[in-house]
Amino acid sequence: QVQLVESGGGLVQRGGPLRLSCAASGSIVSVNDMGWYRQTPGKERELVAMITSGVSTNVADSVKGRFTISRDNAKNTMYLQMNSLKPEDTAVYYCWRMERAMKYWGKGTLVTVSS
Repeated sequence: QVQLVESGGGLVQRGGPLRLSCAASGSIVSVNDMGWYRQTPGKERELVAMITSGVSTNVADSVKGRFTISRDNAKNTMYLQMNSLKPEDTAVYYCWRMERAMKYWGKGTLVTVSS
C-alpha cells in the first residue's frame, strides 16, 4: 500500500501563488509517474500536470506557463507550484502516483482563489 498526503491548499487572492505538496509513504519500490488532478462540483476531473519517472513533465493547456510540477525523489514528494492563480483554478486538487501498475490517490486539498 502507498499513502499519499497532499498539503498546501488554502485561500489565495487572484494573481497570487500557492505551492502544493504530495508526500508519498508506504510500500514505495521505485521512482514512478506522479501527477495532479483537480475537480470542481459539476465538472469532470481534469488532469493538471504529471511528471514521469524520467522527470519529463506535462501540464494542461489551461495552466501552461503558470503551473510547474516537480519532484524530490529523496523525499518521495511531488510539488505543484501555482502562480498567477485565477478564480477558475478553484478546485480540490488530488495527487496520484503509480506503483507496481496500481494508481494511488491522495484525499485532496482544496484551493480557493478569490476574485
